[in-house]
Amino acid sequence: MLGRGETVSILITGGAGFIGSHLTKRLVKEGFDITVIDSFHNYYSVKQKKDQLEEAKSSGAFEFYELDLLDEGRLNKWFQEKRFKTVIHLAAIPGVPASIADPHLYIDYDIKATVNLLRAAGESGVSHFVFASSSSVYGNASGIAKASKEEDAAGSVVSPYAAAKWGAESFCKAYSSLYGFDLTVLRFFTVYGPWVRPDMAIPIFINKLMRKEKLYLFNEHSARDYTYIDDITEGIFLSLFGHRGERTYNLGSGTPVTLNTLTDALAHHFPHLEKEYTSRRKGDVERTWADIGKASADLGYKPKFSIQEGLERTVAWATAYFH
Repeated sequence: MLGRGETVSILITGGAGFIGSHLTKRLVKEGFDITVIDSFHNYYSVKQKKDQLEEAKSSGAFEFYELDLLDEGRLNKWFQEKRFKTVIHLAAIPGVPASIADPHLYIDYDIKATVNLLRAAGESGVSHFVFASSSSVYGNASGIAKASKEEDAAGSVVSPYAAAKWGAESFCKAYSSLYGFDLTVLRFFTVYGPWVRPDMAIPIFINKLMRKEKLYLFNEHSARDYTYIDDITEGIFLSLFGHRGERTYNLGSGTPVTLNTLTDALAHHFPHLEKEYTSRRKGDVERTWADIGKASADLGYKPKFSIQEGLERTVAWATAYFH
């Protein structure tokens, strides 16, 4: 772990992605020596990823390399040359529906790639490995009346994407034990904000509403712990300091938002909003809700953004970027 004011070499994988580009901006501003890698996988718009990377450069200088984590030979050689102190592993193929259609892709990019990175990190003497996991590892075990605590995850997942994240967490713990580096697992809860991935609900809704199309919603009773991107990057930043050893934390807003509440908030920006409910998608969990007590106590994590403020910023970005 880092001491306050310490300047060290940090690697961010998937740094051209939504969370990665925001985190790069944040850590560059904090004065860290940042290196970013990304393979520009075409799961979603490569143009948007390159635009995100250019936006990140407005905050200051960092090194960038285009590198595929499945290229184990190149990865190992590169790690021996660079000698990073901290690795923040955000690179992954996201999304539940796509994982059902092509589960092998998730085994490759969410498990094999993570194992390659863990081995390279261990062999090169990395001190701290931060792994970006997901609220999907909780499955449908938690109801709306109970927030998910870190110890509630038991492997009862409901999609290949969630299975890949759960499996990757296990590999992280195994390699932390083998090599002795500090490990922080961060479980993100439905992140949104400017530059959000276009396959997620909020940008899909916003783009449809900008075209004056009706919203078709999958589950009237669903709720998500929507978490604004700046709260997530703050949580990652805080995780770089403090506790040693192995730790797992939820990073969410701590407040589930129903589909009705979300669409009501969107209607403030799009008064013409029309919606219709349909059946639930296979593999989706009905609700997510983060218990953030552990992150608050250990890290000082306190999310600041309401769904209304976060949506206002996201709608403003989408309107400017897509028009």
